[in-house]
Amino acid sequence: MKSLDGAATVVDHGGSLGRARALFPHAPQPFVDLSTGINPHSYPFFELPATALSRLPEAARVRDLAEIAASAYGAPSAANVMGAPGTQILLPRVASLVRPGKAVVLGPTYAEHARAAAIAGHAVTEVDDFEALAGADLAIVVNPNNPDGRVVEREKLLGLAGKLRAEGGVLVVDEAFMDVGPLGESLAGDVEQGGIVVLRSFGKFFGLAGLRLGFALADALTVERLDAQFGPWAVAGPALEYGIRALADTGWQVEMRRRLTEEAARLDALFGRFGVPVVGGTTLFRYIRLADAAGLFSTLGERGILLRHFSGRPHVLRAGLPGPEEEWQRLQSALAEWAQQIEEKVR
Repeated sequence: MKSLDGAATVVDHGGSLGRARALFPHAPQPFVDLSTGINPHSYPFFELPATALSRLPEAARVRDLAEIAASAYGAPSAANVMGAPGTQILLPRVASLVRPGKAVVLGPTYAEHARAAAIAGHAVTEVDDFEALAGADLAIVVNPNNPDGRVVEREKLLGLAGKLRAEGGVLVVDEAFMDVGPLGESLAGDVEQGGIVVLRSFGKFFGLAGLRLGFALADALTVERLDAQFGPWAVAGPALEYGIRALADTGWQVEMRRRLTEEAARLDALFGRFGVPVVGGTTLFRYIRLADAAGLFSTLGERGILLRHFSGRPHVLRAGLPGPEEEWQRLQSALAEWAQQIEEKVR
């Protein structure tokens, strides 16, 4: 267990090409950015109605999005869905649902949960033992976990939620990657029990991170509390239109899950060919544990291929999926050069 001063700074979460250029100023460009878990195959662009930009969003359209999101995610009803401009902005507000106390994060995981809980006034600790969450006022689990893909079973989460609820606590489950996870482990359908908040991210699976759209799923009274904090027009018109269309497009979702599964297997095979072990992840990102993780990160970075590294965990990396075939070929060539360098060191 470790205490965290999570409010201090925003850490590098990957995806910053400005940082990449500063770190690897002589790398060929454009960068192949594998530092995020965002789908490289975005939902198809379509022509927006002019009113999505020229008028404030209508309440009826907001209700449409909530209804479609409830159906897509398996929430009991639209009354259990709060739309927001990305889950990031929801984090401190959700943490504030509980009076400042003890927040416990199941880690290692996404750093912003600890920071948001600290902003909300909680004393934050990170634990690697699920059972240690039981004494929290606010317990936070990322499921599937980022960056290693760990999945906590639904029944274990429901048991924890029951314990917390009895003491006035709340369980937050960040399901940002559940679109490509085991859907049966989602707590979206259980939120009306109370004491549970499920976060769902739109931009990762649909490859539209810049749209800024996310959801909090909770019991109806909690959704009303969150909605009152945001007021009207929390979700911009273009995000409403994309959310409504994409979340209702089940055919695209099924086909994309199949495609991502195939491409994750291809990426595993490519890494394995050059002696890079993949030990976890989801189909949107792969988790690597390697003694020469720093060397691999640097070698690929100098060749314009950006992986996600972690300052506190020097032997692990996370790799997203390449997009066009050209990116796959650049990655293969860079891995071959790294493997050659390792071989020459051994001689």
